[in-house]
Amino acid sequence: MKIKIAGHYTTKIGELWDQGLEDLLAEAVHGSLKNAQLAAEQIEAVFVASKAPGEFNHQLHLNALVSQMFVHYPPAIRVEGACTAGGLALVAAEQALAAKRYKTVMVIGAEKMTDQNALKTTEILSLAADQNQEAGSSFPGLYALLAQAHMQKYGTTREQLSAVAVKNHHQAMKNPQAHFHREFTLEQVSQSSLVADPLRLLDCSTISDGASAVILSTDSSGVEKWRQKPQILGYGHAQDSLSLAGRESLTALKATQKAGKQAYQQAKVKPKEIQIAEVHDCFTIAEIMAIEDLGWFEKGEGGEATLAGKTAEDGQVAVNLSGGLKAFGHPIGTTGIKQVAFLAEQLEQGNYELALAHNVGGSGATAVVHVLAKN
Repeated sequence: MKIKIAGHYTTKIGELWDQGLEDLLAEAVHGSLKNAQLAAEQIEAVFVASKAPGEFNHQLHLNALVSQMFVHYPPAIRVEGACTAGGLALVAAEQALAAKRYKTVMVIGAEKMTDQNALKTTEILSLAADQNQEAGSSFPGLYALLAQAHMQKYGTTREQLSAVAVKNHHQAMKNPQAHFHREFTLEQVSQSSLVADPLRLLDCSTISDGASAVILSTDSSGVEKWRQKPQILGYGHAQDSLSLAGRESLTALKATQKAGKQAYQQAKVKPKEIQIAEVHDCFTIAEIMAIEDLGWFEKGEGGEATLAGKTAEDGQVAVNLSGGLKAFGHPIGTTGIKQVAFLAEQLEQGNYELALAHNVGGSGATAVVHVLAKN
């Protein structure tokens, strides 16, 4: 059974003061239907991803909110999994399609984060950590521990961390939907305000507003030009300890490694065949670990490879051509879906044949990996 990406749409990502959560969801619904050239009635079910709409926007019943945007009120399910909400919603939709429950479904993610102040937002985000063992911590602090471990074991440098941010901000300049259109030098990143040693302000992704939707279909008769649409070749979903204290290693994310292996095996491809990837760079160290865990570089070589340009657009594998979470933005429930939407667009344009999307929850407790093909 082939699962095709029949349509996709991503709103502008940023501080969207003139749009509410419902506005963003509605834009993504209508935009993806238009892109797919489908009527609303052809959507048989909707899978909605969002981390904390109750805390951010005082609206929890998102599946019903989205369903009522369709004249036929399709069945809808909300999926939550911290920053992996979007990836998990995709997995849920793919499993429903594989079970032949539906033929054409929409997966939509949204987060409206900027209506709360920074202190409240930090508190909401910290709920994705282990509240028994990591209470009082923040995600910059947790990822700083991962960075310290990686630097101590492999000699990863401050300059190599900065190279991730420099690359991703540079690549976001070509993405009109990106939150940030500003470039930085290695020195500017390295000298930005210290947040959690060694991570500085420009090592961290930002809070953002935005929504994204993809339409998945197995119905070759119901989707125009179905055979030319990008295909989901394989996907993987894996878990690890919620707390860092329960991990086997602080220099690798086991969930990423396992999910990647599953996706590669299902897709019947090797890591080196991937040409373009969107990886979960919530912090610069996260991208360095991801490109190692996903098999493109040996452990300890990710930082050096980034600094050498091997993950740039014209490198060995184009990583975060969209700007990544760092510059494209990170509206949490949106991220895993906008990664796939962006890659689908790149495949449709004929620039690449094989792509990979990598979505992580928390400090690495959950990971979802997708492998996509041109058609």
